[in-house]
Amino acid sequence: MNETRIYKDKIQHDGFAIIDDVFSMPEVDSLLQAISQVDTTKPAFRKTSDLFAIRQFLKEVPETQDLIFTNRFKAIISQLLGDDYFTVKSIYFDKPEQSNWFVAYHQDLTISVAEKIEMAGFSSWTVKQNQFAVQPPRDTLENNFTIRIHLDDTDEHNGALKVIPKSHLKGIYRPETIDWSIEKETICTVNKGAIMIMRPLLLHASNKTTNNHKRRVIHLEFSNCSLPGGLQWSELRAGKSIA
Repeated sequence: MNETRIYKDKIQHDGFAIIDDVFSMPEVDSLLQAISQVDTTKPAFRKTSDLFAIRQFLKEVPETQDLIFTNRFKAIISQLLGDDYFTVKSIYFDKPEQSNWFVAYHQDLTISVAEKIEMAGFSSWTVKQNQFAVQPPRDTLENNFTIRIHLDDTDEHNGALKVIPKSHLKGIYRPETIDWSIEKETICTVNKGAIMIMRPLLLHASNKTTNNHKRRVIHLEFSNCSLPGGLQWSELRAGKSIA
């Protein structure tokens, strides 16, 4: 069985896969250099002692697009997701060395859209920093993928994701109903330059940082479908760079 089939099977059955050496160290350094030069006072930026985040990352830091969508990265998207997938959301996370920020178990149940249009099957509308989010029908979430590009070595000591394998196969799975007598937690150690591909409905969480090491991640969400009733993905234009 070749590597592509192994990764595709793991994503399908466990809800995630980790692929090493997707970006070289010089490529990671170039990304970090580009990010370090941005104006952090913009509305899409969030900066606290525990977290630095950039929403609509590909739009706010457009010089990173060519650095991210290398031939190798685009080949992985094509082979594991499909030729018709495009980015629909992008966020940069920087968990500082002494961060006390943690995230409890959850699924990623919302998508980002350009404007609010009420329609059946779309609920729980919110708006953050002028970006609308809504919970779509379950089949939309089941069709999407997330790819996390790791710009630092990440383990259980600096906020690596914890996941519950196969939880993406159980539909909307409320964290308070997790049966720990049958579920098993996995800590996703990911090396610098590696990526983690995951399903949005995979239950995941992260702990506080305890080793004084950064955890910087570029979070990209992908879809291959149009939204109904005039709804538009808020970052569809950024996704055109994949082709």
